[in-house]
Order: sequence, then structure tokens, then C-alpha cells
Amino acid sequence: MQLYYAPGTISVAVAIALEEAKLDYETVQIDFAAKQQTSTAYAQINPKGRVPALAVDGGILTETGALLEYIADIAPDAGLRPTDPVLLARMREVMFYVASTMHVNHAHKLRGSRWASDPASFKDMKRKVPETMAACCDYLSQYGLRGPFVLGETLSLADCYLYVACTWLEGDGIKTARFPKITAFMEAMEARDSIKAVRAMDML
Repeated sequence: MQLYYAPGTISVAVAIALEEAKLDYETVQIDFAAKQQTSTAYAQINPKGRVPALAVDGGILTETGALLEYIADIAPDAGLRPTDPVLLARMREVMFYVASTMHVNHAHKLRGSRWASDPASFKDMKRKVPETMAACCDYLSQYGLRGPFVLGETLSLADCYLYVACTWLEGDGIKTARFPKITAFMEAMEARDSIKAVRAMDML
């Protein structure tokens, strides 16, 4: 497998899951500063011009949530996805929240052109980010984290996803010390070999 990623982006969640599942993979770094994601060559990999993308025997897969689920499918013994229907839904509830709300709130800081054309609108969106990201932290603290991890004591795909989003918080103007549950979650994740591995590869 080949993982196309950019450092500090949500694509790193896929690397974390691959490490947790102990699967072999290669990395291909996409240089956002050089706008490599918009190149003709990369369009053949991911026409959306984003990361992650994962090249597998059956072709190229995209979208973080889909790739995480694929990893759980091919490495069931890693236990990254619960079998209990309620726990499974809770895991996906947090994953979908990160994808549809938290990631979008964060993107308003630098990607305002996705939603508006007036530069004045970009500035307003950027000013709103600390407020919306703090609201995400409130929600996750109350309803998303049921222990050190999303599902309590057991790590799941949702934790790989949420962890990367939480690495953006300080840059988004959030003091994580305000949110003890998120602080504890980040500490629990930092202790894992998977996080140490992606940090050693300068992915974060």
C-alpha cells in the first residue's frame, strides 16, 4: 500500500491506523506549499486534489473515513472497530462529527475560498474559528469521549481521526488545558507506539 499524505493534515489519521494495525505501507508526501496537490500528476491519483489517498491492489481509495474502515476490514484482528452495533454507531458518530463539523470549522481558518469569494468574508471566517472549535471541544468533552478514548478504555478508528483534529487546536486559538478530557485523551494517544511512529516520520 502507498499512502499519499501531507504533514499535519487529516491524512495522518490513516497512518496512525495503519501503525495500530501493524500493516506494511509506504508513504508519498504531497507538498502543499508547492501546490503539488493541484498538479496534473496528482489529479491522476486523487482528482479532488486532497489527501489522503491510499493505493491498494484494487486501485486508489480516498476519503479519511473510508480508508480507516478499509484498514479495519483488512486487519480485523487489530480490533480497531467494535462489533457491538451500539458501540460501532458511537464510533462512527464521532468520526462523522469530526469530518462534517470539526474539520470544516478548522478549514475556515485557511480555506475560506471554498465558501466565499470576498476576502473580507475570509477574515470573518478566520475570526470565528476559535469559537467554533471551542464548541467542538465542549461537545466532544461532554458526549464524544467516554473515557481516555472515544469508546472508553478501548482505542478505535475514531481515536485515530479525532487525535489529528485535536493537534490543530492550539493553532486554532484553543487552550486545551480548558478541556481536561481532551487533554487526557491527547496524553493517552501520545503514549501509543503508533503516534511515536508517525512523529518519528515527521508526519506531525
